[in-house]
Amino acid sequence: MDFAHEPIFQWLAQYAYQPNLVYVFVFLMMLASGFGLPLPEEITIVSVGVLAYMGANPDLFPPPFTGAPVVNGYHAAIVTLISVIFADFLVFSIGRIFGRKLMSYPRFKKLFSESLMNKVNHFVKKFGVLAAFIFRFTPGIRFPAHIVLGMSHFAAWQFVLVDSLAAAISVPSQILLIYHYGDSILKVLYEFKIWFFSLLACLLIFLLLKRGYQRWRQ
Repeated sequence: MDFAHEPIFQWLAQYAYQPNLVYVFVFLMMLASGFGLPLPEEITIVSVGVLAYMGANPDLFPPPFTGAPVVNGYHAAIVTLISVIFADFLVFSIGRIFGRKLMSYPRFKKLFSESLMNKVNHFVKKFGVLAAFIFRFTPGIRFPAHIVLGMSHFAAWQFVLVDSLAAAISVPSQILLIYHYGDSILKVLYEFKIWFFSLLACLLIFLLLKRGYQRWRQ
């Protein structure tokens, strides 16, 4: 398995036959990723999917003893999805409660430049709560974006609904595909993501042009 060289996978693989620990670690890693720490959400998702595939194929990956508990693909998909939504909502809530104070802290400004925050603000104003759907697929700016969304006028249920829809599209689908087909499906997923993000970019350009044309006509 080429993916076996990933540090996050290697660390989680130590607990491949302690599934409850894996689920706890996945929750904590999704939480850390949601707060912008350098733990790539994508790598964690793929890692838990590969562990589930290993558990489902004892003939290829013999367990340490007969009847050893394994990571279940469906349990992993549910735990990871809930973890992602919870992390996103927690950051949104921090933005709602402490956002203005955070914006005044020099350390926050150092991490997220004024230019970046202005772009995020502009994007939220243009696309409204739909921005929550788009930001779910932009790991580099997801944390400050969710802070800004928390500071906006959008209701919490709107954010949760849109964010959950975006997470449901990307998170459990990847885990379950890997659970059933192994790392051979990773190339297909990679190619699908290229097409998906290309279509998403085209949609954004179309919406921007449409809005610009409407303003020009006014």
